[in-house]
Amino acid sequence: MSDVENLIDNYYSWLKDKTVWKKIDKWAEITTPYIDHNNDYIQIYLKQTPDGYFLTDDGDTISNLREEGCKLETPKRKAILKSTLNGYGVNEENDKLQVKANERNFALKKHSLIQAILAVNDMFFLAESHITSLFFEDVRKWLDISEIRYSEQVSFIGHSGYARKFDFLISKSTSAYERMIKTINNPNRHSADSIIVDWVDTRDIRPEKSKAYALINDQSRNVSSSIIEALDSYDIKPVLWSERENVQVELAA
Repeated sequence: MSDVENLIDNYYSWLKDKTVWKKIDKWAEITTPYIDHNNDYIQIYLKQTPDGYFLTDDGDTISNLREEGCKLETPKRKAILKSTLNGYGVNEENDKLQVKANERNFALKKHSLIQAILAVNDMFFLAESHITSLFFEDVRKWLDISEIRYSEQVSFIGHSGYARKFDFLISKSTSAYERMIKTINNPNRHSADSIIVDWVDTRDIRPEKSKAYALINDQSRNVSSSIIEALDSYDIKPVLWSERENVQVELAA
């Protein structure tokens, strides 16, 4: 078995072992091993329907952000939220993130909902009083100013059959190979692990010599060396936002 297969198998074993659930009336409350920006375990809710299954966060993700002062009502933030959710095939209704599933695609839909919750948390977790713009917006603006061509919110199906979303894709040119970018607004172990799994599950199905980059927000915090080392060990190039000009030329090629 290859290192890639070992990593994926270990990841899913950990995911299964650390996931717990309990029955609440007609619902099942599922507690995942993933942690939000408050270090609380992310919970989702499952209900069987006549035509399959319904999964939702019951509004917790957006409600928690609003309580912390993060406003999502501006047109730009609404557009980013919608684009992020669309990338995972997740709907939002009355602030609730939700998906419908059947027996065949249940695992994929559950995974997509959890990843969407993590992505929304990561993009919006800072209160308005602490930021003037979202990190995703900062990265996109810098790419535009640097005349770096890109597509945004691009998803691929990995070896596992799960959709893996990257924030930006820079296509192959005559002088450079394909480059895929993930942004990390809240650098921690879980955000690093998520990117590593996405890349490992995807890289063998992408064109040969494709490269992955992680642009890390270090504007108001120190980034642990363990995060840098973990990304680097899986051939993901970590780039601190304060040092982004070091990769401007290679991304623009």
